Amino acid sequence: MWWKKTGWFWKRGLVMVSSLLLSGVMGCGGTDMVSSDCVGEVLAEEEADRVGEVLAEEEADRAVESAVGQEERGYNLPIDDDERKEAETDCRKVLDVISGIYFQARKEEPSDASLDDDTILALQDVVGANGRPTTAMVTYANMENYEEADDFLKKCREGRKGSLVIYEVYPDGAVGRLKYTFDGTDMYVLSARAQWTDEEWSGITYMTRTRIKKWKYTGKGWFCYELCVPEPPEVTEIIDGGCILRIKPMTEECRSLSETCVLGLGYQGNNLLCSDWDEDHMEKLDYNGLYEYLYKMKYQEPFEGDCYPDGIPQEKFEDLLTAYLPVTAEQLREYAVYNEEKQTYTWASLGCFTYAPTFFGTSLPEVTDSRKNEDGTVTMTVDAVCDMVLYDDAVITHELTVRFADDGSFRYLGNKILRDSGTYIPDYQYRIHR
Repeated sequence: MWWKKTGWFWKRGLVMVSSLLLSGVMGCGGTDMVSSDCVGEVLAEEEADRVGEVLAEEEADRAVESAVGQEERGYNLPIDDDERKEAETDCRKVLDVISGIYFQARKEEPSDASLDDDTILALQDVVGANGRPTTAMVTYANMENYEEADDFLKKCREGRKGSLVIYEVYPDGAVGRLKYTFDGTDMYVLSARAQWTDEEWSGITYMTRTRIKKWKYTGKGWFCYELCVPEPPEVTEIIDGGCILRIKPMTEECRSLSETCVLGLGYQGNNLLCSDWDEDHMEKLDYNGLYEYLYKMKYQEPFEGDCYPDGIPQEKFEDLLTAYLPVTAEQLREYAVYNEEKQTYTWASLGCFTYAPTFFGTSLPEVTDSRKNEDGTVTMTVDAVCDMVLYDDAVITHELTVRFADDGSFRYLGNKILRDSGTYIPDYQYRIHR
């Protein structure tokens, strides 16, 4: 492109010189003759103008090429002024509405501490009063005014254009505004985040527009999508573009069972929920790894393993495990890592030498259904919801059977894997080998 413009410039310059000599340009040095200095001045001015035009054209070309490149990559896309102003105005209105509850909570807690779940849910209620879909970063929280989001996504599946705004309330009291736009082919999201700082409006702390690479709206009502993000060789590490939002609400029964029976276990550090076992097949459970999770469920506080450098005393270990599982003390000494001489059970914390992190391990167990059996036990259908990389609302589906006592306590009786999503699920890694 440059050589064409340069050739054009010199050709144009020669024409101008000839024209000047023939016409006898006036006004240079107060004479009627065209001096070499006059011609030089005119050429210099013309050259500067033309060079300026060429540079401007090249700058415009580069801007177009950059915009095209951004659109192809799909991230850090341009945001027009109207969209930016709309996002700022909406966020300011929302923060004004929650300011009373937020600053009252901050008087009772350090400014850098996360708000408790009750406060976050109270903020969600206030934000949701505007009629917009609003979610809170609280485990198992339902989206308020979800119907609008449900309708929008169903229309998108049919190829119908539209837009949707969802608000999010974060643990630090900040508010997010997500505007999804579907043009009939591609979906984009304009993400903005705003918060108060020292009782003053801090403005938008984050705003970006991104194309969604692929998405799905599941039958359970989860909006799962993958954002366009920088990829190697542009970056040296993989960036997680996976996102997942609960749209349709959980039932109160499923939420209660989830919080009581599966939230405290998860799929990391123990294999109670991700392996097949029952009363007749107890040998594969990782009892040494499971202890700390059952301890926290029972006592509502973390297990301090450093207090037991020589291992967990036999009585403490066996009392807890036999209370939650249909296993005997004799079986525990056979199946778990047990030091007969010291009469202790070995324990090791999760670390780089005892655990290799996996995306599946970060999944959240969610009870989606339950039934009461004739023998009085309860069998729950549980899905592993993964919001990292896999962005799947059911990486695995399994059935967990428990028996509840009259006092509300319960005992795990068995687990059965029903299906997996076809995603690679790594073999369970025992942190201590027998």
